[in-house]
Amino acid sequence: MPLRAEKLLSVVTIIFLSLALPSYALDVPLNTRASVYFSPLGGATQAIVAEIGKAKAEILIQAYSFTSKPIAGALVKARKAGVNIAIILDKGNLSDQYSAAAFTANAGIPTFLDAIHNIAHNKVMIIDRETVITGSFNFTRSAEFENAENLLVIKSRELANAYIANWNLHRQHSQEYKGSGTFKQEQKKQGINRIFRY
Repeated sequence: MPLRAEKLLSVVTIIFLSLALPSYALDVPLNTRASVYFSPLGGATQAIVAEIGKAKAEILIQAYSFTSKPIAGALVKARKAGVNIAIILDKGNLSDQYSAAAFTANAGIPTFLDAIHNIAHNKVMIIDRETVITGSFNFTRSAEFENAENLLVIKSRELANAYIANWNLHRQHSQEYKGSGTFKQEQKKQGINRIFRY
């Protein structure tokens, strides 16, 4: 193929691919500050807990699986300190009487279930509209100790705004979790211990 035709094909391919990208795709400046963690035993859980501890006003969460006791504890502590927190979980949390949804709702954290998708597989935290925590890392003990995972902590208001827009999009079609909310204290403890581990 002549060089001129190859160049033309390359330009057409680039244009086609750019048109095929979702309209909410975002290019983030290269000078964005980020930290990366790899599991197992790469410190991702501690990094998440530390970022939650720095929150001043707001934490928005999307989680598929959420069973990490340190992360749950950090969220409850932040909630008690006046940080506004809201969480969207996968619909699978509805099937268990003592799910993460029950825990967060009973801790006073507005909790929603995303049942529109086959799996609501996001693993995202947006803190104070400037810190984005994401990656393959589920908020679980297994993700820290057993799995091969990655976690990014990114400081970028532009990126945070894109994630907030996506969070709001999913919030619109998610249903508020309406669990029993009347657990006896002992049942509540058993449920928390069954779900949340280190």
